[in-house]
Order: sequence, then structure tokens, then C-alpha cells
Amino acid sequence: MSTATRTVSAPDQLIKPASSSKRYLAVDVLRGLTLMFMIMVNNNGGEQAFGAMKHAAWNGFTPTDLVFPTFLFLVGASIVFSTESRLARGVTRASLFAHTVRRAVIIFLLGLLVNSFPFFRLSTMRFYGVLPRIALCYLVIATLYIFVRRPDGTPAVADKIGLLVACLLGYYFLMRFVPVPGFGMPGHDIPLLDKDANLTAWLDRQIFSAKHLYEGTRDPEGLLSTIPAFGTTLIGLLTGLFLRTSKQADSRKALSLGIAGLSGVLLGFVWNPWFPINKKLWTSSFVLYAAGWSLLALAIFWFLVQVRGWRRGTGALLVFGTNAITAYVVSELFGPGLSYVMVAPHVNVWLWVYNRIAAVISSPPFAALAYSTFYMLLCWLIVLPLYRKKIFIKI
Repeated sequence: MSTATRTVSAPDQLIKPASSSKRYLAVDVLRGLTLMFMIMVNNNGGEQAFGAMKHAAWNGFTPTDLVFPTFLFLVGASIVFSTESRLARGVTRASLFAHTVRRAVIIFLLGLLVNSFPFFRLSTMRFYGVLPRIALCYLVIATLYIFVRRPDGTPAVADKIGLLVACLLGYYFLMRFVPVPGFGMPGHDIPLLDKDANLTAWLDRQIFSAKHLYEGTRDPEGLLSTIPAFGTTLIGLLTGLFLRTSKQADSRKALSLGIAGLSGVLLGFVWNPWFPINKKLWTSSFVLYAAGWSLLALAIFWFLVQVRGWRRGTGALLVFGTNAITAYVVSELFGPGLSYVMVAPHVNVWLWVYNRIAAVISSPPFAALAYSTFYMLLCWLIVLPLYRKKIFIKI
């Protein structure tokens, strides 16, 4: 059988850059690391896990809070690579838009599959979530990138920077200066970013009943907080434009990414006292702070991979990095599916595995870390044959 690259019909080109060339290998590697960590923190072994393996309870930031924004950041960068590659091949904007809509719909439907598996009860179905947010951000930002251009057809940058500022400042003013019906003015009648008495949570409760919301009275991927998530995707898109169009040497690009990253971290930290860093509300300060860390991570990988030519070990990360959506869906279905397989009364497969690990590793946090690593490696082994056979799943 030929070993030429093959594709099958499913939605992963959204995350995978249009080109698998070494020019963007650093982006693929960072994407793979992000997916590895995402799978681990989503299956972290429970409350006994290290604090770094859990989301901040409300305001604040942990390494786990960096995973999803980095994922969205890379979606934005990939929009540039894939769109420009297809335009260079003569694909029309209308065709690109139709393709974008189809991708977004499939990603959204995969999100419903992940949220509802294995019961699919409409009465309790969650319509928000990681994949639905990716679908919406991808649809909006990719459409903007396709159609809003200069007269010569090149991408316009100033309008995207303006939209980024509008998303972040607009969300701040909504959350800070718009009274929450039934509660009052944030910062005066009620605490700013109260867990339930905030505009984002209130709006989600008007749209869906508690059974449809992840936390009952609120949802961390709610509708209004998608506005600043557009900002995260836009920062990734602007980064992709920089990487693709800048005439700087790769070493200078790494330095520029690092400076931009430090600036984002600093701006988010400075804004924090007035608009706290909060992943569950995706606050504007969180957008800048998390994007800063994403840029710093990309700067490191850009320097190692693109400048220093580091290749050892990158293949392990590329298993996830080149089939990102596939890996995520596998990780979200594999665990719940086997959780209904009982090996003893009241003991399912995963509890049995965790108990075996805990019997060897006496420290609960380290046992939880070993469990999450074990689960991630199982998912890696499931996706590995695709990478070995050069099958990159896309629409």
C-alpha cells in the first residue's frame, strides 16, 4: 500500500495548519503539547490532584486555565495558514466561506456528541461547551478574515486590532456598568463578578434552564463570555499573520513573540484589580494574561524548533498536534464509554485503574498525576496509527 498522505472526511483541518511544512512545525508541536495537557487536566484524578492540575475555583489563574485559551489562540493562527494556502490554490472566497460554515457546524455537532454521550437526552443536553465555543469563534473570525480585506486582496490588520480592542473593552463595560436584572449594579449593589449575580450567568439562565448549564446557575462557556473569546482567537490570528508575513529572521520572530507575550502577561496583571482574571467568565484581563503565556510558549517552541532545529521528541507531540480535534473527541468519549464497564460491584474500569495506581503510589496527588498521565497515553496510542499512516483527519 502506498504511504502517501491520505485524508478522511471529518473536522480536524480547523486546528491543523494548512501546511505541515517545517516552517510551522513549532505551531504543530505547541498544539500537541496543549492537547496532551488538556486531556490530562480533563481527567486529573479528582480532588486529590495537584492544584496546578485544576482550574481556579473562581478569580485567579492556574496552569490548567491556560489550556483552552491556548487551543483557541492556535485556532486563530491556523485560520491564517489554511485560508492563505487555499486562496493561493485558487479557491474562491465564496467556496472558503461555505467550507468554513460546514466545518463550524460539524465541530458544533461534535460538541453536542461529547457533551451528551452516551445518553443524548434533549431535556438535559448541554449546548455550550469547548467544541461549541471553538465552532462559534472559528466561524466568526474565519469569516471576518475571508471577507474583510484591503482593495488589493491582502488581509487588513487595523480592523482586526480594532475589533480585538472592542471585544475586550466592550465586555468589560457590559460586566462592570450594566445592571444585572434582579440584582443591581456590579461593584455597588452586588460584588463585581459575583458567581451568580453577574450578567453572563443571568443571560445564560434566561436562555437555558439549570439542567442545560454546566454548573447549574452558570456555564463557563456561556454566550456572553464568547465575546472576549473572539478576542483570544483574534490574538492568535494576528500572531499567524505576523509569522506568515514578517520578513524578520526566525530568531527575531521568537524575540518578538516573547516581547508580545510578556506585554500580554503584564497588561492582564495590571488590569486584574479592576477586572479580575477569571477563566470561567473569560474576563478581558484573562484574555490578555492567558494570551501572553500562550505567546511565550510559542516563542520558546519557535526558538527551539525553527531556530535551533530541535526535532528529537517532536514526533510524540505531533501525534496529537496534527489530529487535534480527533484526539480531543477520542479523549472525551473513551473515558465516559468505559466508565460504564464494571469490573466489580460499584467499581468501574477507571476506578479499578486508579485503585491499582494508588496501591503503588501512596501520595494522592502523585497517584492522581500518574492516573491522568496513563489516561493521556492511552488516548495517544489510539491516535498514533493515524499519525504513522499519515492520515490527518479533516473535512
